[in-house]
Amino acid sequence: MGKVTGFLEFDRQEQKYQPASDRIRHFREFTLPLSDVDVERQAARCMDCGIPYCHTGCPVNNQIPDWNDLVFAKDWEEASRNLHSTNNFPEFTGRVCPAPCEEACTLNLEDVPVTIKSVEQSIVDKAWSRGWIQPELPKAKTGKSVGIVGSGPAGLAAAQQLARAGHDVHVYEREPKAGGLLRYGIPDFKMEKRIIDRRLNQMTAEGVTLHYGVNVGVTISSKELTDKHDAVLIAIGSEHPRDAGVPGTDVEGVHYAMPFLVQSNRRVGGEDIHREAPLDARGKHVVVIGGGDTASDCVGTSFRQGAVTVTQLDIRPMPPLREDKLSIWPYWPTKYRTSSSQAEGAEREFAAATLEVVSENGHVTGVKCARVDEKRRPIPGTEWIIKADLVFIAIGFARPIHEGALEQFGTSFDKRGNVLADEMSYATSVPKVFAAGDARRGQSLVVWAIREGRQAAQAIDTFLMGSSSLPR
Repeated sequence: MGKVTGFLEFDRQEQKYQPASDRIRHFREFTLPLSDVDVERQAARCMDCGIPYCHTGCPVNNQIPDWNDLVFAKDWEEASRNLHSTNNFPEFTGRVCPAPCEEACTLNLEDVPVTIKSVEQSIVDKAWSRGWIQPELPKAKTGKSVGIVGSGPAGLAAAQQLARAGHDVHVYEREPKAGGLLRYGIPDFKMEKRIIDRRLNQMTAEGVTLHYGVNVGVTISSKELTDKHDAVLIAIGSEHPRDAGVPGTDVEGVHYAMPFLVQSNRRVGGEDIHREAPLDARGKHVVVIGGGDTASDCVGTSFRQGAVTVTQLDIRPMPPLREDKLSIWPYWPTKYRTSSSQAEGAEREFAAATLEVVSENGHVTGVKCARVDEKRRPIPGTEWIIKADLVFIAIGFARPIHEGALEQFGTSFDKRGNVLADEMSYATSVPKVFAAGDARRGQSLVVWAIREGRQAAQAIDTFLMGSSSLPR
C-alpha cells in the first residue's frame, strides 16, 4: 500500500493530453507525463484494502500495491525491479493496456481508482532514463536451442525469458522489423516504435537472435524449424479477419482495418510501401464499422491523415455512463467510454446495423444502416445512408491464419480454429511444438500475450531441462 490516508488526502489525477487540434497534426505520442511528485502522490492513494482486488484484473500478476508503496517511498529503482519481476515489457502495457486493474481497484467503487497504469508507465520510463534497465545475461548456457515463430508480445516475452534461462533463442519474423501488431497494428500516437526498439536492443544483448523476412511455411518449412531446434513456439497471433457478412464490401474503397493500419505504420516508420495500393483518408468521408480498439485506431489514424469526417458504427446499444458496481465490480464492466481518438471529432452511432455498402461505378459512396432492437435485428423503417468515400471493417479477428506454417506443423485446432494447447504445458498435438498468445487463446490484450509468453517459456524450459526456475 501507499500512505494510510493517501486516498483521503489526494484526488485522482490522470495524465493529460495535448489538445486534439494539435495532436492530430502528428503521429507522435501526445500524453503529457505527470511530475515525480504527482506520481508519488497517486501511488500514495493505494489504500490498505486488505485484499488487493487489482490483482484479479492483472493477467501478468503485477504486484501493484508493492510498487505503489515503493514509489510513495521514493524508491523508484526497487519499484522498477519489482515491476519487471512479473512483466517483461511494462512500457508496452503502461501505454496500450486498457487497465482492467484499475476497474478492479477498491477505490473504483467510488469511481476514483488508483492511477495504476500511469504509475506503471512512470516507473519504467524513469528506469530507462536512469539506465537501470540493462541486459540480464544467463549464468550458464544450456546447449538447448528454441525457435520462436512470431515476434509479437507473446513471442518476445518467451524469447527473453528463455534466453535468460540460458537457451539459444531464435525468433523468426515475417516482417522487416520485430514487434508484431505492437509495431504494425498499434499507431505511433499510442506507442512510438522507439519504445520497442530499445527493448529489442536489450534482448539481442542477452543473446536473442532475430531473423527478419522469414515467413515460416513459405520461405522456410516448418519441418526445417523443428529439425533445427530442440523446441519450437508458435506465437503468430490471430490475423484472420472476422467476416462482416455485409453485401457490397467487394467494391473499391472498402478495406479491412489491419491493412490500413499496417500501411500507415509502415509509412510513419519510413518503410517502403510503393508496391502497395495506397490507403489514404486525406480529404475523404470515412466510415469505420466496429466498436473496439482497432476501430478506434482507424479513427485516430484517419484524422491524422486528413479525413473530412469520420463516423464509427457500433451494433451494440449505447452502454450506461456508469456501471452497477455492486453487481459487476471487480470485473471489467460494460460502460460508456470515449477513447482519445473518438474525442478528436468522431461521430459515433450506437445500435446501428450495417445493411450494405452503397456504390457507384464500382466505388463506395455510402453505407446503408438501420437501427436495431434488443436482439440486434434491424428495425424496418429506420434505414439511412451515411456518405462514405472510404470504409474500414474493424470487427475483430476470428482465428490465426492456418495456411502456411500451421498447415505444415500439423497442429490440432480447437472449436474456434485456434491452435489447441492447454494453459499449463502450452504443448500442441505435435511433439516439441508449443503455442502461446493470440494463436492459442484467440484475439486478446497485449497483457495476456505477455503472460502467455512467460508461462510458455517456463513450460518449454521444463520440457528441455526437466525443471525450471522461471516464474509462471
